[in-house]
Amino acid sequence: MAERQEQAAADTMMTRIGQVVMLLHGGDREEARGRFLDLWAEIGEEGDALHRCTLAHYMADAQDDPSDELAWDLRALSAADELTQARAAERHRSLAVRTFYPSLHLNLAADYAKLGRSEAARGHLGVARDSVGVLGDDAYGDGIRAGIGRLESRLDREGPGGEGSNGASGRSPGQERGAGGDTLGPPRRHP
Repeated sequence: MAERQEQAAADTMMTRIGQVVMLLHGGDREEARGRFLDLWAEIGEEGDALHRCTLAHYMADAQDDPSDELAWDLRALSAADELTQARAAERHRSLAVRTFYPSLHLNLAADYAKLGRSEAARGHLGVARDSVGVLGDDAYGDGIRAGIGRLESRLDREGPGGEGSNGASGRSPGQERGAGGDTLGPPRRHP
């Protein structure tokens, strides 16, 4: 009984995160930031890794400052590193933690590129490229591969010293969804 109550509470948190994501995608970044911070306080720094990973990944989208975006994307990666496959499968049986990493590292590469830190950007881009094989041959996998290619081309044009880019690299409006339209995990960004 207690286990079912905990699982229901977990599903409720994912639903609440999804509601704020809709607000964010509707264009109200400031309100979304405030609500994400409230949810983050509820989850806690040591809370459910899936909740922290998902929220931090979306919270990065709500940031205006590239340094803040980087901080949230780093939190998402840290939470993913703590996330077990068993926990991910509780959320949705087809959800695989390893499929988070190409996107998480692509996001970090884009963050570092915006900050003019091309060496760090290239490092994360390499990890994203090396891990992309876990993704399917579908629209999502194709989008991540294309995002890696675009960022790699941009960094190559900038050269080894790279000046970074102040261009926007917002996340795609689409996101992986499960039955009932609920969010399956981190959003996917394509620079």
